[in-house]
Amino acid sequence: MRISAVVTGALAVLLLVLVAVGWSPLLSFDRDVSDALHRSAVAEPGFTRLNRVLSDWVWDPWTMRTLAGVTALVLWWRRERRLALWVAVTSVLAWALQHGLKLAVGRTRPSWPDPVDSAHFPAFPSGHAMAATVSCGLLLWVLALRWREGWWGWGALTGLAVVSVAGVGWTRVYLGVHWPSDVLGGWLLGWCCVAAAIVTYRRLEARRPPATGPDKGSRMGETR
Repeated sequence: MRISAVVTGALAVLLLVLVAVGWSPLLSFDRDVSDALHRSAVAEPGFTRLNRVLSDWVWDPWTMRTLAGVTALVLWWRRERRLALWVAVTSVLAWALQHGLKLAVGRTRPSWPDPVDSAHFPAFPSGHAMAATVSCGLLLWVLALRWREGWWGWGALTGLAVVSVAGVGWTRVYLGVHWPSDVLGGWLLGWCCVAAAIVTYRRLEARRPPATGPDKGSRMGETR
């Protein structure tokens, strides 16, 4: 997991630099893909409405953050306070990083004479893609820690998470409110945040003294 955090972080930094300096091959790729998808969005209003529902409601960043918040509340209710705080703090820090980078990079969103959707704030990185990656990644991690063994729904939930992360990226480009590299940046940064959270949590748990007494069972569950 440490390697995953380092690799995705390095790739995210590289992409950020290329976007910031306006690297021509990347800008050309972004424009070509966005032009093609926008033509399709204009020509297929029914499919475009479906993408708007998915993007603005099902996979909206606040929907994803609510999912992470509910996960943290459930953990808190189960008296797994450290893990609950870890999920909540990771979500908040990822949100802060996303907005900080948007302001720092200040990338302009695609502009169309016939837009099919609109969005505010600078473009890089995609907040939808990053929020979905962070929330789904944290949820899968928590479930893997607690309920993966013998749970028949694990594969289905993993598939749903992958579809959500990939799908929200598609909708943002298809609707013409993000460049493809914005979405890629959101994916990379989001997973880097999740991987870094997992690595640091494992290190802190490894340094905790062995639990004794009535709380031993619950603490052993937290360190699995």
